[in-house]
Amino acid sequence: MQPDVLVIGAGVVGLSAAIAAQARGLSVTVVDREGPAAGASAGNAGAFAFTDILPLASPGIMRKAPGWLMDPVGPLTVPPAYALRIAPWMLRFAAACRPGRVAASIAAQTALMDLSRDELQPFLRATGTEGMLRKDGNLQVYESDAEFAAAAPGWAARAAHGIAFRHVEREEMAAIQPGLAPRFIRGTFTPGWYSIDDPKLYTLALAEHFRARGGRIEVAAVTRLSATDTGIVAETADGRRLTAAQAVLAAGAHSHRLARTLGERIPLETERGYNTTLPPDALDLRTQVTFGGHGFVVTRLSTGIRVGGAVELGGLALPPNWRRAQAMLAKAKAFLPALRTEGGTQWMGFRPSLPDSLPAIGRARATPRVIHAFGHGHLGLTQSAGTARLVADLLTGAAPVLDLSPFSPQRF
Repeated sequence: MQPDVLVIGAGVVGLSAAIAAQARGLSVTVVDREGPAAGASAGNAGAFAFTDILPLASPGIMRKAPGWLMDPVGPLTVPPAYALRIAPWMLRFAAACRPGRVAASIAAQTALMDLSRDELQPFLRATGTEGMLRKDGNLQVYESDAEFAAAAPGWAARAAHGIAFRHVEREEMAAIQPGLAPRFIRGTFTPGWYSIDDPKLYTLALAEHFRARGGRIEVAAVTRLSATDTGIVAETADGRRLTAAQAVLAAGAHSHRLARTLGERIPLETERGYNTTLPPDALDLRTQVTFGGHGFVVTRLSTGIRVGGAVELGGLALPPNWRRAQAMLAKAKAFLPALRTEGGTQWMGFRPSLPDSLPAIGRARATPRVIHAFGHGHLGLTQSAGTARLVADLLTGAAPVLDLSPFSPQRF
């Protein structure tokens, strides 16, 4: 029997959208090339970073980028083999760093963050996952007065939006997170920073909730989308034709390839993220710690201590550079000397990112029957519940609760 909706992608965004559509009375099938939680939804830092309203595309990044790019295992790198291919995306990224564009991106990001925060706990209650939520906060640490001063405009933007935080000196920093190396002279603590027990377990729990309410999950690689007078056809690599009245494209870093089969060229790129997950007893970690000057975080999950982050703009095909994970782990040991670095598991995943740091949420140009919901970059988990609400509104013809023009897939 043909479902009302076919959701392409079984990551946290796709499954959240599927559940939201199901709650509106629609029948839904999800299809994914590997199954639930196989991509970035499994290996992220587990944060609901609602206070992270500043886009990656910003003048501050442009000032830091030249120095970072000189370090092949630093916070930002472009492998030489990929540099020419990514050049058009980088030009769009540079254009998005202009002050006027940044201000517009902050306003749009803030609106989506607020919606996602408001939608999160009702969504968790409805899916039986509220017990997985943690409210341990986040500590951003600084090595110098200059680094702290450089962060001031970002904190001013958060203060203007009413986001609670406090700047702390060494003594209070040590009370929040004991054992930081003395090189960190001050920090900023954000109590309203939430996290999840484990992002993979959370996404798998969403899959089980979806199935328990009659949803179907198919494992297949969708290779092409096309529209008919009555619906959408998704062709798969194994020769199947899956049909539905409407479709949601939430295939993460692979989404632009499927959008192209509908005639749309959306400049999606891949921020390859690396991490190492250590055993749970590797450190007495009491809050997520962000080492912003080095581009990574240390997070406490129910399944271990995760050290990861940074950005490698290297596409989908290049082999992993595991030296990046090793470099972050070595820094984490230097910054948190009590950290035990044995017994870790390395991971690399693909974060789908658009040049202005905003996702694509809206109808396809070719047909209103396809709704795009991808390109969240570092914020897929954070913005999953809000995106699900917007997708469900579009699927049912309701007026979206946000102005979707800043997120238009056609804005490029």
